[in-house]
Amino acid sequence: MRLMQGNEACAEGAIAAGCRFFGGYPISPSSEIAEAMARLLPKNGGVFLQAEDEMASLGAVIGASLGGLRAMTATSGPGFSLMQEHIGYSHLAEIPCVVVDVMRGGPSTGLPTAPSQGDVMQAQWGSHGDRSAVVLAPASVQEVYDFMIEAFRLSETLRTPVTVLFDEVVGHMREGVELGAPDESRLGSRPEPLEPPSEAFKPYGRDESFIPHIPNFGSGYRFHVTGLMHDERGFPTSNTEIVAELLERLEKKIQVVQSMVPLESYQMEDATLAFVAYGISGRTARAAVDLLRARGVKAGLVRPKLLWPVQDELIEAALARADVVVVAEMNRGQWVREVERIVDKTTLVLSFGKAGGATITTDELVSFALSLPDALSIAGSPGALKKEGAFWSAGAHEAG
Repeated sequence: MRLMQGNEACAEGAIAAGCRFFGGYPISPSSEIAEAMARLLPKNGGVFLQAEDEMASLGAVIGASLGGLRAMTATSGPGFSLMQEHIGYSHLAEIPCVVVDVMRGGPSTGLPTAPSQGDVMQAQWGSHGDRSAVVLAPASVQEVYDFMIEAFRLSETLRTPVTVLFDEVVGHMREGVELGAPDESRLGSRPEPLEPPSEAFKPYGRDESFIPHIPNFGSGYRFHVTGLMHDERGFPTSNTEIVAELLERLEKKIQVVQSMVPLESYQMEDATLAFVAYGISGRTARAAVDLLRARGVKAGLVRPKLLWPVQDELIEAALARADVVVVAEMNRGQWVREVERIVDKTTLVLSFGKAGGATITTDELVSFALSLPDALSIAGSPGALKKEGAFWSAGAHEAG
């Protein structure tokens, strides 16, 4: 057990997961990850590379991964924006890699050292085209360590980029972390080629798992890797049937992640008011649930640890009894639209979106909940709610 910062736990988790290459570029509030990896990797037989920018960083990570190494990078919002082309490339070419985004206020250079959860939609939709992302959202320093191990397992097993998304608060706060070598079953591995090297070898051939058995560079196989749509040989194609089949397969292999990551449900057995929150906002909301319960409000929390792909069925089941759902996030309302899409249409969805560089406080959520109308079967006095499109918000709390 060690007391450490979230960013330090990120590096320790990566090393425990077998990461042996880091390519990165300093950027607040993620720079401590690069600093820690610069110390840890040489001691563990790995390589640390500080590149000239974020694009070159992820390009080097992709190259190291093709060579057989578990590889990662870490950045923040502006750098994450620059990496999107390479993220799309690694998705289509099916090259494992882990990308850590420690979120700060934006757009542009925004607020370099202030917390935010504004990169949620970018994590899914930042790269052009039809792409299903895998995005994990830890809420504690311990979870940062654990989720890094899980991120490498998912990335290696599914041959896809995985993003670990947390905010500046989680990155910089210090908590006790239980370290230790993970069980081999938690590490995962890349599927090995199904056939020996030959002229007929198809690197993007696959079995019923939808995952190709692509060899590492230098292992005796000759094959082609491209960012263009390709056939099973890896060569570019514009055949519409082959392209459609490729995109469908990439979608199917990602969707299995929904059953591999648990959803946290707290006090939801009889909850009529439910908070949905992730990352540090999830911890704030959990504390608000306890305070509201003490005042007779049947409150509960659903905290997604997997933001993308969205666990529709699990979330729908968890929120089935709630009359009102409050989605609390440090932005002007991003993931709230996913919740509104999932829940029963008779359920009222409220967006509590706070932007500006400050965390959501427990008192803010408690006050918001107690201000809701009695007609919603929630304790408290009526408050001023206004309809904004498909959602309701409370103007007094910077809700979006």
